[in-house]
Amino acid sequence: MTQPAKPRAGPRAGKVVYTAKTHTTGGRENGSSRSCDGRLDVKLSLPGTVRIGTNPEQLLASGWSACFESAIGISAHRRKIALPAGLSIDAEVDLHLADSGYFLSARLNVSLPGLAREAAETLVNDAHEICPYSKATRGNIDVTINLI
Repeated sequence: MTQPAKPRAGPRAGKVVYTAKTHTTGGRENGSSRSCDGRLDVKLSLPGTVRIGTNPEQLLASGWSACFESAIGISAHRRKIALPAGLSIDAEVDLHLADSGYFLSARLNVSLPGLAREAAETLVNDAHEICPYSKATRGNIDVTINLI
């Protein structure tokens, strides 16, 4: 059993602005997960099966891409760059199996149509530094960010 998380100290200490709370039973094979406020209520299933439900990789891809898009917005605001209406992110999270066990890799395919390439690259690079999902995965999984 793991010990409860201790409050952070030092340069990464900060005020908690939100805590997501979910209750999950049954795991990825035949489970369900529900948030404490009821806004999220999903059935879980193994990737590639015909069972009704999503899987943790899809949930990670959805959450990360939404967060990354918001981080692009923060960067654009700071740099006074107008974002194009067609901003979108296609996220891909791969579940791998090797002799050492399961692991993940990911790709974020970012579309900023009509924005100059240099400005788009700047926003994407900034977002990768700002986004909490990018911070959490940095050094832990292979991540490729493609500007398309």
